[in-house]
Amino acid sequence: MPAADTHRLASALALLQQNAHPEALEGLARFGITGDKRLGLSMPEIRRVARTLGRDHTLAQALWDTGIPEARIVAGLVAEPAQLSSRQMDAWAKGFASWDVCDQVCGSAFLASPLAWRKVQAWASHRDEFVRRAAFALLATLAVHDKQASDEDFVAALSLIEAAADDERNFVKKAVNWALRNIGKRNPALNEAAIAAADRIQRQGSRPARWIAADALRELTSEAVQARLKGRGQRKNHPAPA
Repeated sequence: MPAADTHRLASALALLQQNAHPEALEGLARFGITGDKRLGLSMPEIRRVARTLGRDHTLAQALWDTGIPEARIVAGLVAEPAQLSSRQMDAWAKGFASWDVCDQVCGSAFLASPLAWRKVQAWASHRDEFVRRAAFALLATLAVHDKQASDEDFVAALSLIEAAADDERNFVKKAVNWALRNIGKRNPALNEAAIAAADRIQRQGSRPARWIAADALRELTSEAVQARLKGRGQRKNHPAPA
């Protein structure tokens, strides 16, 4: 690594160390936030470090290579999404070892990558727990933030959700449920499609499928969600005057 890049990495790690809270690790572990090299930073602190550093794709990879969970989250925040290669995304996904790193990187660098939808498809049937979680965490995030995606894109993704609904692993099961709920809250048409998918999942009969379906149906059919979607539909049909 060139000297300038080595200095950038050292400076970034020093910023992380300055904000370390080792006394917080025990509490974080109770929420499944673990890792041998974890420093105990909060997400606001991690974001402040990332803002200080700015976009730097070379630094992002160097931070990732440290194996420090907080450094890997910063890597997702300072990476240039357009520069992420398919191989790099696969390597990072295979390196996920905790749900927070997985979800944060999916919600930052991976979300903005032109390869995002392709990776949802590729990872949805992966054997590794966190790679498979990444598929559905990314899909859940796309359902909220990808304003260009069509309803057809999400309807097609429901088949991936149905296929993964029998996975008993906790971090997969929760991400599958998350994606289903977010798709169903996107608009009235997708709410109807997601409820139908949840009904089919419930009929699969496995324990994880029943939990995924029941939890999703409880939210997607709730008065609060239905009222919000109805209001959204009315605003779409009757836009405010210019």
